[in-house]
Amino acid sequence: MKLTLDPGAAALLDALHAAGYAAYAVGGCVRDSLLGRTAHDWDLCTSALPQQVMELFGTEQCIPTGLQHGTVTIKYGGQLYETTTFRTEGSYTDGRHPDEVQFVPDVREDLARRDFTINAMAYNAAEGLVDPFGGQKDLQNGLLRAVGEPQQRFTEDALRILRLYRFAARFGFTLDAATARAARQLAPHLDCISAERIQEELAKLLVAPQPGAYLEPAVLAVVLPELTPAALEAAKPVVDACPAGEENLPVRWAALLGTLGEADTRRVLKRLRCSNACIEETAVLVRETAGEGVCGSFLLGHEFELRHPTDASCLEQHSHPAGRCPNSNSLFPPQAAVVAVAGHSIARPTACGSRVPPQRTVLGETPAHAPERASDIHLRRLLGRYGLCTVERLCALCAALRPQAAPACALAAQRARQLEADGVCCRVRQLAVNGRDLMAAGIPAGPALRRVLEALLDGVIRAEYPNEKPALLAAAQKIIAS
Repeated sequence: MKLTLDPGAAALLDALHAAGYAAYAVGGCVRDSLLGRTAHDWDLCTSALPQQVMELFGTEQCIPTGLQHGTVTIKYGGQLYETTTFRTEGSYTDGRHPDEVQFVPDVREDLARRDFTINAMAYNAAEGLVDPFGGQKDLQNGLLRAVGEPQQRFTEDALRILRLYRFAARFGFTLDAATARAARQLAPHLDCISAERIQEELAKLLVAPQPGAYLEPAVLAVVLPELTPAALEAAKPVVDACPAGEENLPVRWAALLGTLGEADTRRVLKRLRCSNACIEETAVLVRETAGEGVCGSFLLGHEFELRHPTDASCLEQHSHPAGRCPNSNSLFPPQAAVVAVAGHSIARPTACGSRVPPQRTVLGETPAHAPERASDIHLRRLLGRYGLCTVERLCALCAALRPQAAPACALAAQRARQLEADGVCCRVRQLAVNGRDLMAAGIPAGPALRRVLEALLDGVIRAEYPNEKPALLAAAQKIIAS
């Protein structure tokens, strides 16, 4: 077995070997190399004591990261290499960290303390792969298994329970039966883990390709007690249908927590110490797909579901006092009219009652022009309110929530990108006039000025007047006079 080592790691191993020490690349970099993946972090282990490592490479090149645990970080070639002395560990009083460590001369003793077999392998060019627990075979079989006795591994460090499901989701591996059983039984011990570490592991799990099967109810009951078992089961296929990757973490969080509503979703993510940016983005996605905002009635509305014409029976359904059409899960405002959009139907409020005049929509246009106009109005409002990235995420989440709407959601996302690329006016700052222009025209500063700008933007979006300075100044005078 021959692996290609990172050049910096290879140079450091050579230096340690030349000084008479045993040394290996260890852990995730070996695992990823065996899987044919690019290893980003190259960790090293050695028989050299921390002080010996620092003497060999010099204090300028070394960072004493954790001397009490045998760890020195070496700076080499613009990269950092965490280098740890072979060690065994004592008891774990806090269920997270060893009370003491003991340095040992044999790498196999060091590997025996590690969490899973696929992470308990070491390698150097001279000796090849050191694999005392069958990690390579488990990689080949797609199996995630604890090193030694699972109960002991999880009792030592409860965070390993979350790491179990995170690694399994990342690689799509099956869980060893005894390991999975121990994880479920010891899940209550996760209450000793900090919210930050729980959030970190959950985030890594959620961004995996298909994490649904690894959202273990026994574990989620401890780390996300707000989520009922029924809500969790319903959320799993939605989470899997959302796009993967770190950039889509808010989408996955919204898919998992959406049934809690915006306020409780915020509380959960705040408890987990998520970043403010993640909390805000997730809250927006939950709010808009819950039917409370523009997206709730647009992307999840009847425009992607109904196939019947805008007849009296449909209008009657949409005018139900509860605001809910019996054929839909979406909420609509009472006294809503149906407008033809993209060959389907969408409920929109109108001051003219619940019927649409023949051959006309509530936007005052013929059906031939209604689809593009109505869709663009909604998309431009969403773009102005949240920006393109959020709109794309909304479309992705809506497609996951309603698989039958996925093609239409993809088209909506494509159209939003086109509107953004074309520089179509969606925001106040894109108007041909600004606050100074309006004040020069005699409109006083203050809250009224902002309301006029917002009214002008709405008028431009609805194509009531062009985004041109003379037209907007004339419209502003009418707005302020009304």
